[in-house]
Amino acid sequence: MSEQTLSGGGRRDYLQPVMAGALAAIVGYASTFTLVLAALTAAGASPQQAGSGLMSVCIAIGILNIVVSWRVRLPVSFAWSTPGVAFLLTVGEPVGGFPAVAGAFLVAAGLILLTGLIKPLAKLIGAIPAPIANAMLAGMLLTLCLAPITAVGEMPALALPIVLAWAIGMRFARRYAVPIAVVVTGILLATTTHLPPGALDGTWPSFVPVMPVFTLDAIIRIGLPLYIVTMASQNLPGLAVMKANGFVLAPAPLFIVTGIASGATALFGGHTSNLAAITAAICAGPEAHPDKSKRWPAPISAGVVYLLLAPAASLAAAFIAASPPLLIQAVAGLALLSSLAAALSGALAAEETRLPAVLTFVTTASGITIIGVGAPFWGLVAGIGMMVLLSAGLKPVRDITGK
Repeated sequence: MSEQTLSGGGRRDYLQPVMAGALAAIVGYASTFTLVLAALTAAGASPQQAGSGLMSVCIAIGILNIVVSWRVRLPVSFAWSTPGVAFLLTVGEPVGGFPAVAGAFLVAAGLILLTGLIKPLAKLIGAIPAPIANAMLAGMLLTLCLAPITAVGEMPALALPIVLAWAIGMRFARRYAVPIAVVVTGILLATTTHLPPGALDGTWPSFVPVMPVFTLDAIIRIGLPLYIVTMASQNLPGLAVMKANGFVLAPAPLFIVTGIASGATALFGGHTSNLAAITAAICAGPEAHPDKSKRWPAPISAGVVYLLLAPAASLAAAFIAASPPLLIQAVAGLALLSSLAAALSGALAAEETRLPAVLTFVTTASGITIIGVGAPFWGLVAGIGMMVLLSAGLKPVRDITGK
């Protein structure tokens, strides 16, 4: 590590991305860990198997965040497949029970690995036009960026101090505005959150091996759709987020490592790991650091937090479940406002791609889900389709004013 990093100035320089990474992990875990547990249980997992699956995925994405970001010195973020568990929640227990689900997880992991090994396919996935990537990112961020305003309306006593702390920080210490808001949030939660009786009862989570069983029913109903949902609703938006923030990644190696990690966690009841999307914007965006070259410690910090949350899942789950989720979303929204502004600026900069970008933005922001695939994918399809239509020499229809 360089002398600058070890100096006092270096330590201050890296405080901002470290805080951003910790926030990303807390937001990612707090917002969907209950969904993970519910989805695994709905698919036939016992409470012990569900806890094992959650812990194994936490460890996998923790290691991925730390190792990959340290290796490439880029803010590459990983997370579990939230759209994947949302889909899993709807399919129920297949023939063969949870072992068949683990087999389907392995099939999905193998397909992700093959996507990385077949280079033309990975290259095609990574070739997203920059205006469309920015518009997709903006649409994804919009709902979360509205959370601070919603929180002020619903719980002003808790949300107003956080927003005011952030605003004052923006005026006097811009680089540390979000860390200040995080600290204020932590103080408020620590002093106002009360765990219900018995919240910490029970054993700590432990690894529970699951012997996979491969059934056609589970592969068709779970394995193939999980692969499609993970690629369309997580990996594609994840690459788009990085491109929108000025980081162009080679997708193939990332698909390979996430495929391997997903295969390992499947043996312990865990679903797929993949590129992060929303939380990636926290780590790769300007609020992590104004200097792009100094944002890479953010995912490392996130990885450490995920590793700490893994064995302490019972305590973390009890504390976060007792906290107002809107408050956690609010501080994340404040951290993402700069990313939203940058994404909108990049999406609308060029007049010739402005309409396709707006179509991508509104489609993504709509939150629609069609055949189990989320809005970011359909925003991408709509925007690129419009770009192709316009580039084919077809003029857009005039509005009623004749303009």
